[in-house]
Amino acid sequence: MSIFHSLNTSASALTAQRLRMDVISSNMANIETTRGKMVDGEWQPYRRKTVTFQPREGQFSSMLHAAVGKQSKGSAGYGVTISSVKEDTETPFQLVYNPSHPDANQDGYVQMPNVDPLREMIDLMSATRSYEANVTVLNANKAMLMKALDIGK
Repeated sequence: MSIFHSLNTSASALTAQRLRMDVISSNMANIETTRGKMVDGEWQPYRRKTVTFQPREGQFSSMLHAAVGKQSKGSAGYGVTISSVKEDTETPFQLVYNPSHPDANQDGYVQMPNVDPLREMIDLMSATRSYEANVTVLNANKAMLMKALDIGK
């Protein structure tokens, strides 16, 4: 285990949360995009995207065994990585009555993206708080390393 192991772990979390914030920003920017993707010759509205994280290398059981001393100590905790950015296919599109819209159907309804601004803001607040917490951890690790260097003087 390197002295920079904890810094690398925090850096991976910062990178993951930054991508999550970028995806949320993309969702908010496309909240009224009715022509997001062409499917079977017809335009479909923008679909909300979500980010999925997974632990980088190693499973929880290996980390638990390492913590209780059943495996080598170097196998615990490697940070986080992005496993996928997926479209939300479970939430249906919203139907809005607007007969003058160019994408309205015969009944005057327009399919709008499945992006909920309230949900996106809550996700953004969560990602921001996680980012801030990881910055705090990074700064604490940096301060400990600096103190360790001062001991050597």
